[in-house]
Parts: sequence; C-alpha cells; structure tokens
Amino acid sequence: MTMRDTDRALVQAATAVAKLRCRSDRHTVAAAARTADGRVFSGVNVRHATGDLCAEVVTVGAAATQGVTELETIVVVGDRGREVLPPCERCRQVLHDYHPALRVIVGTVDALRAVPVGELAAGADAQPDGPASPQRAG
Repeated sequence: MTMRDTDRALVQAATAVAKLRCRSDRHTVAAAARTADGRVFSGVNVRHATGDLCAEVVTVGAAATQGVTELETIVVVGDRGREVLPPCERCRQVLHDYHPALRVIVGTVDALRAVPVGELAAGADAQPDGPASPQRAG
C-alpha cells in the first residue's frame, strides 16, 4: 500500500517520541498509532528484569484508556529515531487480534509502505529474533 501524508506524519510523530523519550536502556522503542478520525496515541517500550512490554502494546493500551476501539495505522521507531521497525511476532499477533483492519508502516526509511497487519501476522517483514533481541530491543 502506498504511504499517505498522514502516514508520513505518523512516522514523524513516533520519531519525535523516540528522540525525546527513548534515551535509556529502559525505553528503546516508540510507537504511534492513529485512529480513522486522526487522533494519535503513542507509547514507549518498558524494559524490565521481570519482562518487557513492547511499545506497540503500550500504545494500544493508551488508546484503549481513551475509549478507542479501532486503530487505523501504527508505526514503530527505534530509539533516537534510528529506523522504522517491524512489530515482533508477539506484537503482530496482539495487533491482529485487537485491530484486524490495522495498517502497519514497515520498510526502510527510503522505501516505507503501509501493509495490512494480517500480512505481518502471516510472517511478512518478520523480526526473527523476537522482542528482546539486540536489533529490536523492545
């Protein structure tokens, strides 16, 4: 799927959160999600010895706290805005189960695209090392 101007703005929003809030080993990934009416919710991952919570799940929770039942698009960005990251396997499943019509922005900075979460749940653009990998870290 092609990128919309609102998708580019969502990448910028996630990048801004990553640059501002992901400055320690506790928070290394940010996510931003948009509703169909344009509201944007963001979150950062939470790393802890008892287990990690990915930024996508924190963002879904933040939206749910505000009564949102359907998200349209989500993007995940590494600390200090280093790159757009695909959701880990666990998050792909959570996103698919909670928001089956969700679009996920993936790809390299010069070739970003929005794909249906169902394609990711099937393994497209999979992150092989899971949520705690050094590549993903969150």
